Amino acid sequence: MSAEAEGVRHIVDASAVTRGPLRATLRTPDGVRIEAVHSPRAAPHTDSVPDTAVVVAHGFTGSVDRPAVRRAARVFARRAGVVTFSFRGHGRSGGRSTVGDREVLDLAAAVSWARELGYARVATVGFSMGGSVVLRHAALYRDAGEARTDAVVAVSAPARWYYRGTAPMRRLHWVVTRPAGRLVGRYGLRTRIHDRAWDPVPLSPVEAVPLIAPVPLLVVHGDRDPYFPVDHPRMLAAAGPAELWLEEGMGHAENAAGDALLARIADWLSAP
Repeated sequence: MSAEAEGVRHIVDASAVTRGPLRATLRTPDGVRIEAVHSPRAAPHTDSVPDTAVVVAHGFTGSVDRPAVRRAARVFARRAGVVTFSFRGHGRSGGRSTVGDREVLDLAAAVSWARELGYARVATVGFSMGGSVVLRHAALYRDAGEARTDAVVAVSAPARWYYRGTAPMRRLHWVVTRPAGRLVGRYGLRTRIHDRAWDPVPLSPVEAVPLIAPVPLLVVHGDRDPYFPVDHPRMLAAAGPAELWLEEGMGHAENAAGDALLARIADWLSAP
């Protein structure tokens, strides 16, 4: 499995920007249906501030309706419109998870939908697996018109593939690579995982970083992350122009990102 920067043809059910949340079904270039939700900005923007949307890419086993994703959306909605969605194989989306490979197509569909809703500026924020996806998406779609991103935040993202240096990552590899593990994923974690190995192996997150500039990039990571130690964010930040925030006492991904950190990320995205 390998994702390429293909044109996005996706809208199955879409509408203009509304006052309340809007649910839609998007279609990716490879035909997968993706559930998505648009939440408008809680307060009107001023004429001096670009009309911005934040597209949130959740972590592995997450979905658009998980409490941590909804909480992040509420915080971001104080400063911008927000689009959340479920990656393939997650929630009510179709397909099966490729654990970060073809998920760039899902993100591209969500970014394109945000622009169709009327937003002039679209930023992406990804957590864990979603963090690796926003990095690869920014590199692959840098010049891709409606599917491009204007700013990128990767939270708790890996720098390299096949990392097994922590117990949680060894368990995750068992879930992804073994038939019994994929059954646990489907029925225990509500995540449908593809049974094929990557072919070819996709561009790694650290290889993607140098290709993102001049798009602004922020790397955020907790110093108590049980999945990926701090050499991962340091590798990412050193690979190209990027700002690095190492958060004291923070664990992993959206579940560990408190409201204060999410508000700071929203402020960073809103800065001129």
